[in-house]
Amino acid sequence: MSQSPAHRIELRIIPVTPLQQNCSLIWDTATKHAAFVDPGGDTATLMGALKHFGLTLKHIWLTHGHLDHAGAAAELRELTGVPVVGPHKDDQFWLDQIEESSRRYGLTGGRNVTPDRYLEDGDELDLEGTKFQVIHTPGHTPGHVVIANARAKIAFVGDVLFAGSIGRTDFPRGNHEQLIASITDKLWPLGDLTFVPGHGPTSSFARERQTNPFVADRITGYAGTAKVAADEGEQRTSKRYT
Repeated sequence: MSQSPAHRIELRIIPVTPLQQNCSLIWDTATKHAAFVDPGGDTATLMGALKHFGLTLKHIWLTHGHLDHAGAAAELRELTGVPVVGPHKDDQFWLDQIEESSRRYGLTGGRNVTPDRYLEDGDELDLEGTKFQVIHTPGHTPGHVVIANARAKIAFVGDVLFAGSIGRTDFPRGNHEQLIASITDKLWPLGDLTFVPGHGPTSSFARERQTNPFVADRITGYAGTAKVAADEGEQRTSKRYT
């Protein structure tokens, strides 16, 4: 019996830059067509990963405009001809200062970038028939988005949420109250998804609702009922982390 598209998705996490940002490499196992989520740097390493797994890059997706998430996007686009998609247009001011920010942090290789397409809340991204939902989640940055697939039970959350923590809001146009609302009002209703944060280990929304000292239900008072994915009885997508 053939697999549904969502269950043909493979994932590797590739930490990049001295800031150890989690760049996600996801691909369709049938076609070997791939997407990078948040290629923040170390272009040679990322290109080497494509070669190692025998993949053809088709998508470059950005959750937000900070240098460690978007620094390699322009160079990858030049090398592969693949368009850069995302984040929301409100993060262009961050994308315009990647080079300046890189110098400030003593990093090399990051380049300013203008996406070929901005993302809006409710948009869909397609990887060989697997649809990913786009959720606008301001707070860490004004144009931050989360990219999620409820059937595969996976979300790429950038720097909105971490295992045991949340994103910083002390950057320009950050907003703590907005960030908390993005997490509780927009992420929790998606159900118990595993998430890949911008830094550190993966976790799940259910675990963070129980234990996260910033957004646990007992702290925020959130009492919503999580949406159950349509294919809850099916096996989860194979995810291997490195």
